[in-house]
Amino acid sequence: MDTADIDARVPAPPAIARVGLGSMVLLAGVHKLAAPELWTAYVTDWLAPWLVVSPVVFMLINGVLEIGFGMAILADRWTVVGAGVAAVSLSATVGYLAIVAVLEGGLYLDVLVRDVGLAALAWAVVVDAFDS
Repeated sequence: MDTADIDARVPAPPAIARVGLGSMVLLAGVHKLAAPELWTAYVTDWLAPWLVVSPVVFMLINGVLEIGFGMAILADRWTVVGAGVAAVSLSATVGYLAIVAVLEGGLYLDVLVRDVGLAALAWAVVVDAFDS
């Protein structure tokens, strides 16, 4: 079996990245709707007063938006928009988690490390969507 046969049966890496990102965004949104109180653990005491709504309502709103953006990415429609929102959101989350990690003695450092990779994935999908 030569590589051309394998290449014809294996999805292209950008498609795998797009489906992975879209799935993550969609599932995060579904989980935020199902258990918003679990996600409020990431809202520190000093951030809560800056939110216009309660942390639970904030997570519910985010959940609805993430479901929509995740579906757009998965459907490969408006991928630039959906992945762009995810990339900006994840990058902002990385910044926030870095501040929390410094101020709170390493709190959420594990999530920060993961989200760095997810932000990079989102930016890669955005760049690929612009090139397509």
